[in-house]
Formats: sequence, structure tokens, C-alpha cells
Amino acid sequence: MTDKRSILITGCSTGIGYSAAHILKDRGWQVFPTCRKPEDVERLCNEGFTAFHLDYCASESIHAAVESVLTLTNGRLDALYNNGAYGLPGAIEDLPVDALRRQFEANFFGWHELTQRVIPTMRKQGHGRIVQCSSVLGLVAMDYRGAYNATKFALEGYTDTLRLELHGSGIQVSLIEPGPIQSQFSKTAVKMFYEEIGEPAKNASHFRESYNRRLAMLAKGGTTKFKLPPDAVVNKLIHAIEAPKAKARYYVTVPTYIMGTLRRILPTSMVDMILRRAANSEE
Repeated sequence: MTDKRSILITGCSTGIGYSAAHILKDRGWQVFPTCRKPEDVERLCNEGFTAFHLDYCASESIHAAVESVLTLTNGRLDALYNNGAYGLPGAIEDLPVDALRRQFEANFFGWHELTQRVIPTMRKQGHGRIVQCSSVLGLVAMDYRGAYNATKFALEGYTDTLRLELHGSGIQVSLIEPGPIQSQFSKTAVKMFYEEIGEPAKNASHFRESYNRRLAMLAKGGTTKFKLPPDAVVNKLIHAIEAPKAKARYYVTVPTYIMGTLRRILPTSMVDMILRRAANSEE
């Protein structure tokens, strides 16, 4: 048993999750990072963490990770940061139904199962923080990102409902909504495109030429304009789990602030025009 505040973080192999694990550990938190791949779990253990395997698509790994954490903390968990997710690029009409199901399993249903699993512990102790890493694409949609857009829009509604239902429980619920962040996200998206949709040159998609251009852009790391390091997200996470009163939403990066404002003040047709231009930008 330790007096340190404890947090379970998913998706810690690289990027936001990896940065969050290290920064929060340095701030005195008892951090339990999780990863989908065993080799990443082993690497984090070698870096001094008590890390666990957790795959949002495997219920047994979710339950095992939570049980292991609660055993080490004598049944206490102060915070949960749902972070692990991936993007599947592609036009909606080209998305296989099973591919969309897998996207939701990893980006939404697994998050629900983990969140649902920790709520009773937080209710019993009378406090807790649940923080969900959403996206600017949970506020507005961009073309060729339909699967990811859909999971993040679902997450936004889910989290708003959860916040209402947990009112008075001592559990505070927040969303973090980043725009472009320096990570392996674009590289993984290219991999998922080839796995789920296939070679553009070998299918008859109406969007074949557009795919070639967009895949080339993703291979270079995606949009670079306004991109921030993972620490920018972690700074918001720190407020969400340490401030006496967490905010319901935390915007990160200029695009999120811009789109959060424009969608409220402009007609849909003008927002659509701006989003189409942004999606085709190679900056």
C-alpha cells in the first residue's frame, strides 16, 4: 500500500501515453501504464514502471489489468486516463463493416468496459477522476476519417452522459480534445489502411487517386502545421486530475480552439468548406 495518488493510463507505448506516464511519475504519482504489445510492457517495466498488458479488444486483458492494479493499491484508484486509440483512414463507402466494428472495439467499446470496471472502486472511495482523450475530430468531422470521426463523436456523447450520471459521486469526468500531436498516429493509420482497405492501385474505389495523395502525406507524418508535442496534452491532463475542480473539456492545439469556435458561429456549409480545405492541406 502506498500513499501516492494512483493512475491507470492506456496506450503508453509511445506518444501521449508514454509522455504522460513519465511526467506523472516525476510529479509523484503511482503510475500504472498499459500497452497492447507485450514487448512495450516489458520496455516500460525496464524503465522503472509497474506496467501491464491491456488490449481494448480483449476483455480478459482489461479485467486482469484492473485487478492487478487494485491489488497493488489495496483497492484504490485515483484516476483513469483512457488514451489508447488508432485511426483508420478511408472514405466511408469503402470501409468494410468488420473494419468499422474493430475501430469501435478499440476506440470506444473497450474504453467503456475499462471505465465501467473502475467506477465501483471510485464510488466506494468517494472520489476519482476519469479523463478521456478525444480529439478535435470529436467536435467536427473531416473527410476520409469517417471511422475515427464516428468513434470520437460517440465518445463525446458517452462522456457527457457519464459526467451527468456521476454528479454528486465525487468522481469528476473530463474530455481532452487535441488537434495534431507529434506521435506515431499517422504511421499507424497508413498501416491500418493497407490492412483494412488494401492497395489503392488494386481496387476500383472512386477515391483511388485521392488515397495515393493522402497516404503519401500520412507517410511523411501527416499535417505538420500547428502540431504540438505530447507534453501539451499532458499539461491539460495534469489539471484534469490535480485541480480541485476539473473542467469538462480541455482544448489542445490551435485547430481545436478554431474549430470549437467556428462550428458555433458559422453556417454548416462554411464549416464544411473550411474542413475540406484543411483536409487537403499538405502543410
